Amino acid sequence: MKMGRVSRRAFAVAALSALTMMPQASAAPGGGPADDEARGDRENEDAGARGHAATGMRGMWIATVANRDFPSRTGLSAARQRAELTGLLDLAVRNRLNTVILQVRPTADALWPSPYEPWSQYLTGTQGEAPGWDPLGTAVEEAHARGLELHAWFNPYRIAGHTDPARLVASHPARRHPDWVVTYGGKMYYNPGLPEVRAFVREAMLDAVRKYPVDAVHFDDYFYPYPVAGQTFDDDAAYDAHGAGFPGRAAWRRDNIDRLVRETAAGIKAIRPAARFGISPFGVWRNAAADPLGSDTRAGVQTYDDLYADTRRWVRENWIDYICPQLYWNIGFAAADYAKLLSWWAEVARGTATRLYVGEALYKAGDPAQPAAWQDPAELSRHLALAADHAQVRGHVYFAARDVAEDRIGAMARVVADHYRQPANPSR
Repeated sequence: MKMGRVSRRAFAVAALSALTMMPQASAAPGGGPADDEARGDRENEDAGARGHAATGMRGMWIATVANRDFPSRTGLSAARQRAELTGLLDLAVRNRLNTVILQVRPTADALWPSPYEPWSQYLTGTQGEAPGWDPLGTAVEEAHARGLELHAWFNPYRIAGHTDPARLVASHPARRHPDWVVTYGGKMYYNPGLPEVRAFVREAMLDAVRKYPVDAVHFDDYFYPYPVAGQTFDDDAAYDAHGAGFPGRAAWRRDNIDRLVRETAAGIKAIRPAARFGISPFGVWRNAAADPLGSDTRAGVQTYDDLYADTRRWVRENWIDYICPQLYWNIGFAAADYAKLLSWWAEVARGTATRLYVGEALYKAGDPAQPAAWQDPAELSRHLALAADHAQVRGHVYFAARDVAEDRIGAMARVVADHYRQPANPSR
């Protein structure tokens, strides 16, 4: 996700800078009753534009890492923090959204009283210091009071944006288990190759599912970290201990992430069967040049090869309830065309039980550093119009709350006027 004024796609933007043209991706197999249900959802969403109730996803991310969206800064009083949070929920309602995705575990920490991990530093400015209230508990209660779904957003493996364990609170699990930690690219991560790490992060996240009636658990795009030139993610010892039977390290790493996804899904269903599990990956699985099943893109990052996240498989095998790829490019962008990726993901979701939502780069609208298309207030509205031609697309999620509030050039207002004329029912 975006940190401060830096896009959560900072790595991806750099990765897209050196690209070569590839052939059109082949269509994924599919077709079946799930598509009939999708058409019903699309008809309901279209009905919302005509003035009737709609049921598609209309979501907004609320990022807490680096105080991106909430709280606006550290050290605010509990009352001020609560007021900011409820203000963001009211913002969602005013824009006729039906879902907020709140980041509650940004860096191996918690926005609820967790027995596993410390209170987040982004609340008080001091990791481990109680803020005097329960942000996640309040968010669930207040969202539901407004008719909004609350999806709890977790980052599984990121520990810190620095490499100094001494800056972590003394009780931090990363300090108690230094063998769990890999330093890479100036940051610290839990090692996904260790079964004990996978078990720990799963239980730390599921603690929130046990305590609160969240509507969904949500992961973002960070699994193994984005590549950093000239650096190696040192998981040699874990690979030596656990990599036997795999054709290579890449296959083993993908299996580590697959296991986290499957085990988290099973844990959610065991604890709270009505809660869903969704993931918002980087928008390119593989380029067609790397795999004939890939998309007609020239991305320098591919989730399958670089993040070891087989996002296509998760959809095709129905491991998750929804996928929300970050299609953070404009229509016609040469390296990663929104229109081509939209069609590709629609084909991936065709015939599956996995719902497809689309992550939208509202933060780019009106940013002078972005291409000309993003200076047009109608660009995002055109995304929704294009998606209406794909029955598998069940809705859209906007990054992020601060940008919904600022709406620099009126792009969000245009989306609301063109597509959200009436409030939406919950997205189920």
